[in-house]
Amino acid sequence: MNIHSKTLPNGLRLQAVEMPGTNVVTTLILVGAGSRYEDLSIAGISHFLEHMFFKGARKYKTPKAVAEAVDSFGGEFNAFTGKEYAGYYVKSGAENLKKSLDVLSDMMLHSRFDSAEIEKERGVILEEMAMYLDAPMYQISWDFERLVFGDQPLGRDQIGTKELIKSVTQDQFKEYQRELYTPDNTVITIAGAVSEKDLDTVAEFFPFPTMKKSRSLGTFDPNLKTEKFKIRIKKTEQYHISLGLRALAERDPQFPALKVLTTILGGNMSARMFQHVREQKGLCYSIRSLVDEYTDTGLLTTRAGVKLGDVLDAVGAIRSEYDDIRNNGVTDQELLKAKNFLCGKTDLRTEDTEEIAHHYGKNTLLYSLEEDFEEWKQKIRAVQKHDVESLAQTILAPENLRFSGIGPQIKEEKLLKLIS
Repeated sequence: MNIHSKTLPNGLRLQAVEMPGTNVVTTLILVGAGSRYEDLSIAGISHFLEHMFFKGARKYKTPKAVAEAVDSFGGEFNAFTGKEYAGYYVKSGAENLKKSLDVLSDMMLHSRFDSAEIEKERGVILEEMAMYLDAPMYQISWDFERLVFGDQPLGRDQIGTKELIKSVTQDQFKEYQRELYTPDNTVITIAGAVSEKDLDTVAEFFPFPTMKKSRSLGTFDPNLKTEKFKIRIKKTEQYHISLGLRALAERDPQFPALKVLTTILGGNMSARMFQHVREQKGLCYSIRSLVDEYTDTGLLTTRAGVKLGDVLDAVGAIRSEYDDIRNNGVTDQELLKAKNFLCGKTDLRTEDTEEIAHHYGKNTLLYSLEEDFEEWKQKIRAVQKHDVESLAQTILAPENLRFSGIGPQIKEEKLLKLIS
């Protein structure tokens, strides 16, 4: 796997990642324009703007024209908005690379943000918001982030507020685009059946005007006081739990140990949470521990869907697993199994052009790094037993625990005792 990079005079960074043995190319544009760039008055504009890029530009003038352009060569295209960046991609056969670039460049450089389309899209996004509210498996993660990070940009979900969705204007979209959709704040990565010469082709399709990013990432205040738990009372057939804590930033030296710790706790079907809480106690159907990482902080959470009558028992069981690993450590077998699991999953990622493009694009955009997959595997293999145990003793302290739940009312006094 060869990586070729080029930075244009205007600051636009380009990457071509050669993947032998495939005839597929993913073309991915990443822009530092996620929800952490928003203050409360424009909370949700990053996500809404992502939608508007698909609503017509200079060459492909309507949403239908955009869709037909990609459908005409059997491509896949989509976009997403995260906390720290937004992404736009087309996945296609190698012979259609120029067509993919043509569609994406028209969207990025010439979108009109037509007023009539904005009005129509308000309803679409409000329905998207309603969908998430009706889907506790989605909503629980946003509730937990709000609980842990508080009322600051990192604690707000990407979809934003109803007030913004109902009131945002064409001028606001254009101003936000000028502030963040600049060449120095953008990385374009092509991965798959590509070579170094394809970087010149990418550059031809993206003649960005020379502009500088003028809006900053919202700072994170780690000392902001937050509550111990947050419960969204809702009639459900299953109670949704998220029990966890604030953890480490993605480039923290201990981050590989955090990934190993989380895998041992609940990263797969042979992990402690699945085996003890589900298989032995029968308290849930789904349960998983996972890491959410950002440039300056992160989360470790265990999420589960449990029987309505077993909520407090399930919370106690999850807490017990945290306490056990903190007090008694991990076994050599668990350590080896977790490291092998993470390395194996890393290998699987290298089969997918979209995964490859995202990996290199994200590292370049956020960290100006080109860490390859073998380097990451080396960091995982270097994790020692004492690294995991020392980290567990530090971060799994009871005072760090936070709980978010969605479902019928539960006994809050008993809950507080379980998580304190």
